[in-house]
Amino acid sequence: MSKGVTTGAKERESREQKVGPDSTMSEVLNAYPWAHRALFTKYHIGGCSSCSFQMDETIKDLCARNNALDVSEVVSFLSQSHRKDLEMMMAPGDLSNLLKEEKSEESLKVVDVRSRGEWEATHIEGSIFLSQDSMQEILAHWPRENKLVIVDHVGKQALDAAAFFGGHGFTEVKCLEGGIDAWSQKVDSSIRRYRMA
Repeated sequence: MSKGVTTGAKERESREQKVGPDSTMSEVLNAYPWAHRALFTKYHIGGCSSCSFQMDETIKDLCARNNALDVSEVVSFLSQSHRKDLEMMMAPGDLSNLLKEEKSEESLKVVDVRSRGEWEATHIEGSIFLSQDSMQEILAHWPRENKLVIVDHVGKQALDAAAFFGGHGFTEVKCLEGGIDAWSQKVDSSIRRYRMA
């Protein structure tokens, strides 16, 4: 992997806030943007109305009403999960450099997991839209050791797709940090920025 691949993630980690038992869920999600996924995966918290949380609820309160979970264990898990998430991120400039360095399109694939409408409106040149057909092609034929970079809109859904591909044996999966929105700001301003309604 190219030097500096996690530059953006390391910058964010250096700005990371400390999270503790008295942190509200709003503070937790501000410090650890993907904590919602981590809490649901391990503790089944936050995935539905019966296990949801309030943004002003503290970790301590959340643990107390969820089978008296060990607060220090939950805080530690969130921190570890966040570090793993950061390791999955690739800064836009690092992906741009990697695309220029790669000799073969076969050794690096950029897969776009946004909606078809979003992809048709704008996408990174050479990226592949993730459809049912392309998904079958990827799972059936792509070498598991090749680099795979997942692109979404602003970097919030890509980790779910990365986890899916990792679970299917892909060993070099990354997510574009900040999604195509960050790519537009930092690499290619010809890509139109947009907001979802």
